[in-house]
Amino acid sequence: MSDILAQIQALQFTDKAAAEGLLTAFLRDTLKLDVIAVELRPLAVSLNSFNGFMTLAEGRRLFFKTHIEADGILNEYYHAGQLAEAGYPILQPIYSSTEAGKQLLIYEVISEPSVFDVAWAIENGDETHFEALRVGQNQLDDQLFQIYLSTLEWQPAQAAAKAPVHQLFYHRLTGGRLARFYAPETAIRLPNGDHTMEKVRRARWTINGQHYEQTLDDVISRAITLLNPEQAGAAIVGHGDAHNGNVFFRQPSLLYFDPAFAGRHHPLLDLTKPLFHNVFAMWMYHPQMKAAQTTLTLERNGDDWQVTHDYAIHPVRDLFLRSKVERVLVPTLRELQQRDWLTPHWRAYLKSALFCCPFLTMNLSDTAKFPPAISLLGLAMSIEMGAESVGTRSRIDQTLDEVEQALN
Repeated sequence: MSDILAQIQALQFTDKAAAEGLLTAFLRDTLKLDVIAVELRPLAVSLNSFNGFMTLAEGRRLFFKTHIEADGILNEYYHAGQLAEAGYPILQPIYSSTEAGKQLLIYEVISEPSVFDVAWAIENGDETHFEALRVGQNQLDDQLFQIYLSTLEWQPAQAAAKAPVHQLFYHRLTGGRLARFYAPETAIRLPNGDHTMEKVRRARWTINGQHYEQTLDDVISRAITLLNPEQAGAAIVGHGDAHNGNVFFRQPSLLYFDPAFAGRHHPLLDLTKPLFHNVFAMWMYHPQMKAAQTTLTLERNGDDWQVTHDYAIHPVRDLFLRSKVERVLVPTLRELQQRDWLTPHWRAYLKSALFCCPFLTMNLSDTAKFPPAISLLGLAMSIEMGAESVGTRSRIDQTLDEVEQALN
């Protein structure tokens, strides 16, 4: 991957002018555009990306977006045309660079906000667009299921292994990010002090009364096994990274963009990012604010860790969860069941992918990014996503219990 793009992504938050200078040179050299000005937009949603506006010498103003993926393994990204052919309402780029390490798409300027911004405004008290968002989300999810149906095929193992979406899950587990973030000797700062990741990864957790038999090391090991890309199975044409930051709120409908990981892949992987990031992840995007709003405690007794917290999801997050589960996940699983393509470990497979979202999207041991309470919340949520709760059920396990009941 391009060191320049990684530099720009990191530098945008500390030295915006320098980042814009690097990007201007990159655009001129790579896309041969006569760029005279660049305006980066460092946003909370830009965890592994950057976006903004550029102005050409002719006076034309354009919008750009790219995703930065360290330890990149795959060479093919940004299959926007494939999504459009499948029927996705997607914003098409007018210029693109899809070479590995230099991926960047350029669009006509869009004035509409992202669904991320609309939902965040709702969560903070401005419910002006709540009903319009509910209608738009439901319609988009109904359309998504129809696209799943029309593109659903059996995919051979060799083809599955080449799907770009695996970069977000399996390759983060095995391609260097896991070791870079959470090596056994790495220290992570939690509310009661610093701990090595070796201790954290072998701890057994009780979270708000939910007991977990699996450790983080157990969850990691299972995820590496289950998410291995080279396995035959059901596949659809999907966006792959359809969190709310990659969807525009264009009333009366919604519009996808930034198809960095689009392609043919398993529908459960396609649903993972929106199921986690649109519902559970506001602590990741606004760590300081959520730390101030959340009460969290940690008690340790050797390797037994007990966490209590009052982090809750807003009704707008429940809207996203219910729409995606009821309108896409359940009917998709029923279709796979009818075709005898539903594997008995589908739930563990989905939970393994969900686990990667809180654990590997950002480095929870990064003290510059996360306060100790949010680092702990991220670890707790990683366990909730990846392991099965015993006794008191977690919100994700309650939801998946309901899904299983709907299949019977």
